[in-house]
Amino acid sequence: MGVHQYFKSLSDLEKIYRCPGKFKFQEHSVAAHSFKVAKIAQFFGHVEEKAGNKVDWRALYQKALNHDYPELFTGDIKTPVKYSSKELHKLFKQVEEEMTKNFINGVFPEEYREIYFDLFKEGKDDTLEGKILSVSDKVDLLYESFGEIQKGNPEPLFLEIYEESLRTILRFSGLASVQYFLTSILPDLLAERFIERSQLRGITNEIIENEFKR
Repeated sequence: MGVHQYFKSLSDLEKIYRCPGKFKFQEHSVAAHSFKVAKIAQFFGHVEEKAGNKVDWRALYQKALNHDYPELFTGDIKTPVKYSSKELHKLFKQVEEEMTKNFINGVFPEEYREIYFDLFKEGKDDTLEGKILSVSDKVDLLYESFGEIQKGNPEPLFLEIYEESLRTILRFSGLASVQYFLTSILPDLLAERFIERSQLRGITNEIIENEFKR
């Protein structure tokens, strides 16, 4: 098939919409999500550097830009479903990895395959860059769900996604970037005007308090 098929597939990511099958006021494609995560990760990388931490910028950008490319083969799986059990999440990752491997072998010349095996592998690892990716991914998901809540979408899934995203972000509370998010960004989000503001503020404060009591 050749690299042409890879370039062509990038446009296909614009047609894969996140959280399929649910009413949404605003659609978000996988391509748009990858761009937003890269921008969020870029800012958090600068926060980490200001805090005196060494950031591998090449690794960070590569992880952020490529982290959801395998969804070209599987589509977007709702977060609460994907993470409902460790076994199910592991199975999803195995399917993604096998389909990605077959795609790389069928599209890229042999001398580039190892490069793309590395680029498309799971980027959310224990490195600083992997942790920033994990946080940035959930921050964008939190904003997507917040946008639906703010607009009055009655679908309870978006509140579930908001809660799950915030809990995941808090697992990385040792990062300077997460502390910045909690003290300088999240309060501004909660100050936005929307119908369920008091309820969402209460849920947010409860999650944060419970996390730091552990």
